[in-house]
Amino acid sequence: MDAAARERYRKRLAELKSEILSGGDIEIEPARQDPTAITVDDDAQPLVEMSQAIASSRNRNRAQVLGRVVAALGRLTDPDDAFGLCIECEEPIPAKRLDLMPYVELCVECQQTKDGPKGPTSRRHLQDFK
Repeated sequence: MDAAARERYRKRLAELKSEILSGGDIEIEPARQDPTAITVDDDAQPLVEMSQAIASSRNRNRAQVLGRVVAALGRLTDPDDAFGLCIECEEPIPAKRLDLMPYVELCVECQQTKDGPKGPTSRRHLQDFK
């Protein structure tokens, strides 16, 4: 990988890092909206719990991506030239994949192996389209 490409990826990773850090965590709304209320609104409770689960999941995903971005920045500065190589098979990761996700650690084949085969979908026998 040439110096210009490395610099382009470094800039992109630095932008991603600052974007994630500046965005902060997604606020998880409390279960009780009115602090003076004695009881919780049973009708609103499922929606509040779902919103809390979504916000928590997004925060966890953002933290994982941030960790991968920081690791990729470390690989970029590594003198062993490990950036752009799959950490499993050590083959070069295609530039198209790195352009989309500069923090990626695995090539497509190794990622598919790690993810495992896709299971059958539950929508196989649906007839609602008729």
